[in-house]
Amino acid sequence: MNRLTRITSILIQLQSKKVVTAKEVADRFEISLRTVYRDIKTLQEAGIPIGSENGIGYFIVDGYSLPPIMITEEEANALIVSEKLISNQGDASLIKDFNSVLIKIKSILRNFEKENIAKLENRITPSFKKEIFKSNWLSTIQKSITNTEVLEIVYHSIYKDEQTLRKIDPLGVYYTDKAWVMIAHCRLRNEIREFRLDRILKIKLTSQSFDYQQDFSLSKYFSRFTEPS
Repeated sequence: MNRLTRITSILIQLQSKKVVTAKEVADRFEISLRTVYRDIKTLQEAGIPIGSENGIGYFIVDGYSLPPIMITEEEANALIVSEKLISNQGDASLIKDFNSVLIKIKSILRNFEKENIAKLENRITPSFKKEIFKSNWLSTIQKSITNTEVLEIVYHSIYKDEQTLRKIDPLGVYYTDKAWVMIAHCRLRNEIREFRLDRILKIKLTSQSFDYQQDFSLSKYFSRFTEPS
């Protein structure tokens, strides 16, 4: 990758997050921190309003935005693979949201790129699953996590064959190859529980906030089950 392409890619990376560390940039492009500092300085000298905070990272000053970007053919192809994976995972809300994004991205492609994508669309599939547990709640749950907003759900427990009304604080979601599962603090049981999304009968945001657990991560959560006793 030549320097001009790398600097342009760094600018796009800065646009992708609120704050980006120099190490993130260095790891992505396999360059030294010294090279990162030099590239950032080049962008600043070109008039890009990049701010920085010691020990935190770099950020684009609010109000600045890039003009529409072009994507490579390889990146467009990756999107088609992603579309196939998402369409085969069972949650209708995620499929709807991703398709909306994909249409917007396709709109900026050149005609020959659109033709190439059309060739791939019927030639790629992750698998033909016979059994997928369908849901339609992932979009709402994601919003709840990012806004730290308590959810109220009606949940059907298969084990007890009963329905319960619960208020929960969502912490994370993962996919089991057949169903989406939410990890949340259940206020009814006062402990962290897992909820399969296909067993949620009703769901709504309550406008009530909960304390965001900064130290929670899925890697830490699952490590509890792999650590030797």
